[in-house]
Amino acid sequence: MHADALAAAARIAAGETAATQLLADTLATIARLNPALNAVCHLDAELGLRQAQAVDDALAACGGDSERRALLRQRPFLGVPLLLKDVGAPAADLPSTMGSRLLQRIQGAHGRGLHWPVDSTLVARYRAAGFVPFGRSTSPEMGISPSTEARANGGPTRNPYGLGHSAGGSSGGAAAALASGMVSIAHANDGAGSIRIPASCCGLIGLKPSRGLMPSGPLVGESWGGLAIEHMLTRSVRDCAAALLASAGADAGAPYAAPQTLAALHAEMQPALQAPQAAPRLRIALCDTYFEGDAVDAEVACAARRFGARLQALGHHVETARPPLDTLGLIRPLVHVVACGTAMAVDQLQARHGPIAPDELEPTTWSAVELGRRTSGADYLDHLGQVHAVGRRLAAFFERHDLLLTPVLAAPPAPLGRWAMSNPDFLDYRLGPAGLWRYSPFAPLANATGGASISLPAGTTATGLPIGAMLSGQLGDDVRLLALAAELEAAGAWTMDRPTLTQRQTR
Repeated sequence: MHADALAAAARIAAGETAATQLLADTLATIARLNPALNAVCHLDAELGLRQAQAVDDALAACGGDSERRALLRQRPFLGVPLLLKDVGAPAADLPSTMGSRLLQRIQGAHGRGLHWPVDSTLVARYRAAGFVPFGRSTSPEMGISPSTEARANGGPTRNPYGLGHSAGGSSGGAAAALASGMVSIAHANDGAGSIRIPASCCGLIGLKPSRGLMPSGPLVGESWGGLAIEHMLTRSVRDCAAALLASAGADAGAPYAAPQTLAALHAEMQPALQAPQAAPRLRIALCDTYFEGDAVDAEVACAARRFGARLQALGHHVETARPPLDTLGLIRPLVHVVACGTAMAVDQLQARHGPIAPDELEPTTWSAVELGRRTSGADYLDHLGQVHAVGRRLAAFFERHDLLLTPVLAAPPAPLGRWAMSNPDFLDYRLGPAGLWRYSPFAPLANATGGASISLPAGTTATGLPIGAMLSGQLGDDVRLLALAAELEAAGAWTMDRPTLTQRQTR
């Protein structure tokens, strides 16, 4: 396993390196790799240096090793550089362009893009955990594509395992930066698979937490009707779990909260990760086809079956079973909710910054805005009701099965250009005969139900592109998924070598 973020923090606390040195090394790696990958869209080295220096100063003020270890327990990610995704995670000192040329015309004190008066609760918790936010990773415009190919960023974000392929979306920059070794952990968020799709494409671990488990305030109440949620992309299960513990929990005024209190999450997490093999054996349903039964890509289906065999070898009961779902029926109302959220965001920007011309947005985004504007309040609530009905329909399925195992995507990472946002018809882009629903039929399910879901490395294609497997549960199954992931990790269920970019590719 490559060094993870917790290991980096431990090295800083032990005096083996300094936070300022780690940041300098990180910036140098980004300078070397980013021209080939286009994963980082905004850097503020001075901001990062000030925060890293504060970490070094706090360690210097410690009276000895015991005080340094105490500081590390209090701030488990002490001095770890962190890229925030360019969509979400409001930070008072790191503007966001949301992957859009529209926001590049806004100039503020910290550069071009959308500025906020305060940190979000999430970012404040990241800082309290010791992270050093110093830049933003690329995202497709408004986060509404499974591939990060924003014209605002000068071109596509490339997959480190195959530069002609997508790193996924919408957290594609985060995944490419992490998989290539620019950073040891990266912020991401997920409204229809946007943590898990990039994790699958880049051989990483990506947990979508249960709805209401992560803070969304104080500037917003929820995102996309509760479909979207924040977390991280990681290289290790322990980083994923520790980051969740450092940031989870409803914030003041949250419209709803997940069943676990933060104290309960702490109490469940430690024994689950320390001895995952002692946890109860699970009943796992394997669906290696589309929900309707037609075949997905052969390499993807084979990877899912091999993953199921690993679970079976660990003593879990795995049986083939398909949830009673119609893929288009699942995704169609979700797409309308996303369109309404996109229209709301653009209309708010227009109210603050003046008229917006169609050519300031990607054609697909503009079409989503128009669709959202045409949708009545009654229709929006009807679509949201259809989304919620999915969880009701799945209740009986989860009485018979503890978890659902599927591929993350129905095909390997797409060639760049396949999901570029040049289609002027958002509904065709998402729901047409060759639309996105055929590429990503599985991930939106957990956003609809609110349940926890995790992408884990499941293998590679014959050409070396990563394939992910996805385990999904119900609301509150976060610790169960992390314990199972830890068990698989300890058993050596995956080994992903870091991709090596040649000197010619990094020029």
